[in-house]
Order: sequence, then C-alpha cells, then structure tokens
Amino acid sequence: MANRRKKRSRVDGGRLDVQKGVRRLTRSVKEIQASLRGAERKIEADARNRVRTLRKDARAQLEILRGHQQDARRIVTRLGSAADSSWDDLKKAADRALEEARKVADATIKRFRRAVSA
Repeated sequence: MANRRKKRSRVDGGRLDVQKGVRRLTRSVKEIQASLRGAERKIEADARNRVRTLRKDARAQLEILRGHQQDARRIVTRLGSAADSSWDDLKKAADRALEEARKVADATIKRFRRAVSA
C-alpha cells in the first residue's frame, strides 16, 4: 500500500507539474496575442501616418503642376496675341515649360509608386 501511495503521489506531482506547464503556456499564448494586437495597432497607425504624409506631398506636387499648367496657358495666350514676336521663340519657351512640367510629373509619379510599393 505504501508503494501505491508513493507511486500515486509521484503521479499527482507529475500531473501538477504538467498542469503548471499548461497554465504557463496559456499565459504565454495570451501575452503573445496581446503583443500581436499591439504590433498590429502600431503598424496600422504607421500606415495611416504614411498615407497622410503621401496625400500631403501629393497635394503639394499637384499645386506645383497646376502652376506649370498655368504658365503653359499664359504662354499659349501670349502665342495667340504675339504677332510681333518670333513664333519660334515662343514655341521654344512653351516647349521648355511643358518639358519641365512633364519632368516634375514623371518624378512625382515615380516617387509615389516607390512609396506605395515599399
């Protein structure tokens, strides 16, 4: 009978150890889940900030492009009323303004594509 009690107490002790391990594991899983939720919230907040910054940059770039567009319109208006000026000079000025606007637009598009794909 004494052997049985010793054996039973060892089994009970082993069972208690396993139960403690399971409780610790459960606690660890809960901590990991809480950490993941925190990380997800941080990632989402960072993404929102990044989108906000990209939108702000896009608005600024659009303002620059609108300025180039207005410059091009003015040049075209001057072309129509410039009977005394040289057509070639005005055409070159318009081409330069349009080329500069295209470069700004292309650079902006590339930058936003890189930002979105990163």
